[in-house]
Amino acid sequence: MPDLSRRTLFLGGAAVAAGGAVLMNKPHDHSGPRDPYFMSMQAALIGAGIAWPTLVIDKTRLSENIRTLKTHLPPGMGYRIVAKSLPSIELISHIRDLSGTDRLMTFNQPMLSKLSVDMPEASQLLGKPLPVRAARHYFETLPATSTTAADNVEWLIDRPARLQQYASLASDIGRPLKLVLELDVGLHRGGFTPGPELGAAIEAIDADPNLEFSGFMGYEPHIPSLPTTLGWRDKALKSAWDTYTAALEQASALIGADRMAGLTRNAAGSPTYRYYQTTDIANEVSAGSCLVKPTHFDTELLEPHKPASFIATPVIKSLEKTRLPGLEFASGAASAWNPNSKKTVFIHGGHWLADPVDPPGLEYNKTFGRSSNQEMLNGGPELSIQPDEFVFFRPQQSEAVFLQFGDIAVYEDGAIVDTWPVFPVSA
Repeated sequence: MPDLSRRTLFLGGAAVAAGGAVLMNKPHDHSGPRDPYFMSMQAALIGAGIAWPTLVIDKTRLSENIRTLKTHLPPGMGYRIVAKSLPSIELISHIRDLSGTDRLMTFNQPMLSKLSVDMPEASQLLGKPLPVRAARHYFETLPATSTTAADNVEWLIDRPARLQQYASLASDIGRPLKLVLELDVGLHRGGFTPGPELGAAIEAIDADPNLEFSGFMGYEPHIPSLPTTLGWRDKALKSAWDTYTAALEQASALIGADRMAGLTRNAAGSPTYRYYQTTDIANEVSAGSCLVKPTHFDTELLEPHKPASFIATPVIKSLEKTRLPGLEFASGAASAWNPNSKKTVFIHGGHWLADPVDPPGLEYNKTFGRSSNQEMLNGGPELSIQPDEFVFFRPQQSEAVFLQFGDIAVYEDGAIVDTWPVFPVSA
């Protein structure tokens, strides 16, 4: 028979050995009164007749975040909207209007095609290399009325073989392609580094009448995650900038300083855009998530930005005590150990990449597990919420999560003032 004396039982956040030994400190009660901010948002959702899981964007906070980003950019620095993090034409339009930019960063063929139709005048830079078949499909399916949009696309090239593929594509379709070379500035997921291979790529593009060397992109999201111990983070940033600078110097030697002035020099993302306080290296930065600020972007550099996106979902059942299936005998002990497991709510839907924020103190139940149908959340003695009221979450990221709820509910001045459709899931 198994040695039960050595087994550990996890209940409602408590860890207790079968012999009764406590293996972690007793949790504190995190429940309490609801935040008036979310109570106002809840009233707006109910007033709008919404009774299903919904992605909500606070338009006022979104606009404040756009202005915050703009104030952090040095003179002459361009801003490129990361479309994958803001997957809605109306959302992107609002950001374009307020930021004054016509630059977009696009990440797949359906997104590229949709934006070419809906925003043909915008400049689109691919944020990751597309398989050449996807690029060919883009040209084959682009409506005749939107063909001029293709002139505003900059295609990302990460290796010599892909360069050869795009050269063949340009020859086949009989139109020039603008190519941006991806630089490996420390992330190490592909791209060129200064040296013979980069030089050969620039020379090959320059020699092909169907191709145009359009610039560089160097992405360094790893830097804020590095420890500051022994200066590791600063060293990684310096290394990234040294690599980018060397690539610029190599390109200048090959094509001349005059042509360099017109090149795209893209860098950064939401976690790193504030590092760029001059245009000595980059002349544009990309950002998207910092404008809606999911939890993964709760960083020191992004502290001035406010959370502007939330998941709201109705409560289906609100129970005064927690009873776990098959473990009813232990539920009382678990609640006594962890007051945050005393009460239970079951919500409409669940299992999102998101963290509960209101009512305060809600936690996922690790023993019960996650559910996409009726997720269980536990709360402490002060939890007070009724069926048909809303639980609020903050998404952990925006690019995938935003596409799971249909139209975005736009919240402003205590009301739902609009709905913004999101991209098709394939985009």
